[in-house]
Amino acid sequence: MPGGVTGVASKSGGDVPSEFPSAEEPPELAARSQMRASDADRDRVMDILRAATAEGRLTVDELEERLEAALTARTFGELGELTADLPVEPVEPDLPDLLDLPGPAVMASAEDVLRIDQRGGSFQRGGRWVVPRRLELRPSWCDVLLDFTEAVITNDTLLIDMRMRGGALILVTGPGMLVDDNALMVRYTDIKIDPAPWPAGPVVLRIRLSGRMRYGWIETRWAQQTAG
Repeated sequence: MPGGVTGVASKSGGDVPSEFPSAEEPPELAARSQMRASDADRDRVMDILRAATAEGRLTVDELEERLEAALTARTFGELGELTADLPVEPVEPDLPDLLDLPGPAVMASAEDVLRIDQRGGSFQRGGRWVVPRRLELRPSWCDVLLDFTEAVITNDTLLIDMRMRGGALILVTGPGMLVDDNALMVRYTDIKIDPAPWPAGPVVLRIRLSGRMRYGWIETRWAQQTAG
């Protein structure tokens, strides 16, 4: 054809764009987009979205909208649409050694990550413990209590990445500590984050909750409440 081939003839006599897959081409890509996604697939996409928000690529409103879509996505194609305009390479450090270690909690001072992965019962952290930069909560039907009133705070922001099912998260805070749950998705979960009972002052620690929680309870308690 003069001027180059711009299309292929269809059975109806019209032209089909050349980039459209022909019948002779393997259908692997189309088939993959229709494959059912698992909870792990949805979690991976949600991690990418949260990291993109932390880097300033998405606004909080965009994050909330896409997280909700990720939770209800059924296929790889639907998940792919949520990250199509984001970098495809991993944006968070891979921590295989941490994830494979046994026990309810693993702490790595080098990466400054604390991971809590426990089934049932309760987990408490209090006293003079060192607050990491990032805390990963992966418990099921477990009550987690984190007391920051005497903790050693080396960073002004703590990101708590949650994938909790059942149980409770109780944060005991003191003056200059703020809790932000704007990036958290919940289902059948009650949240009680009350204003501080003392005058506003310099922010010592900002606790950012992200991820998701189902069938649980999230509460902040102030130091004077626990003392009573």
